[in-house]
Amino acid sequence: MKILAISGSPRPNSNSRVLIDHAMKPFKEADWDVALFDLSELDIRSCNGCELCLDNNKCVIDDDMHKIYKEFFECDAVIISSPVYNRTFSSKLSATLERIYAIHSLYPLKMKPGGAMAVGAGTGAGQANTIQAIYTWMLSYGMICVPGELNGVTAKASDAGEIIHQERRLIQAEILGNNVIDVALKMKG
Repeated sequence: MKILAISGSPRPNSNSRVLIDHAMKPFKEADWDVALFDLSELDIRSCNGCELCLDNNKCVIDDDMHKIYKEFFECDAVIISSPVYNRTFSSKLSATLERIYAIHSLYPLKMKPGGAMAVGAGTGAGQANTIQAIYTWMLSYGMICVPGELNGVTAKASDAGEIIHQERRLIQAEILGNNVIDVALKMKG
């Protein structure tokens, strides 16, 4: 089985990436294939609204998004982590998620489980909004939203890598990973 993991931060060594790495531990222990994309390392541009994809389910923009398209079809589950910018997910993640439009009519994510994580600088910095936005995107494409301990994983951190000192949040990321595995296995029957 395969998990698609997306770290939505434009910064290398981000807190979002640390959470993704911890959420992937249960998948690695269960011997799943892990397709991890750190958006800080990729060139993904925003949709230009040309709608040429409606004719052939292919995006005309030549960038790294084509690597992720393949994984939407091959994965059995998805986990997405994002920093909070302006009370929602990052623009890098927004560009990535909006670009599924090119293949949306093929339903590559239908009935696949997904989890969400958000890291913001303050306690009211929009983590809940970010989790909700990710889960709304998942629901829009027919996915099953999987909670962590409560909802998704939310954390307060600002400096790159700061989250590594928050053991409780790292454990919550692993709980989310385990919950996604449980739902994916139940879906496979």
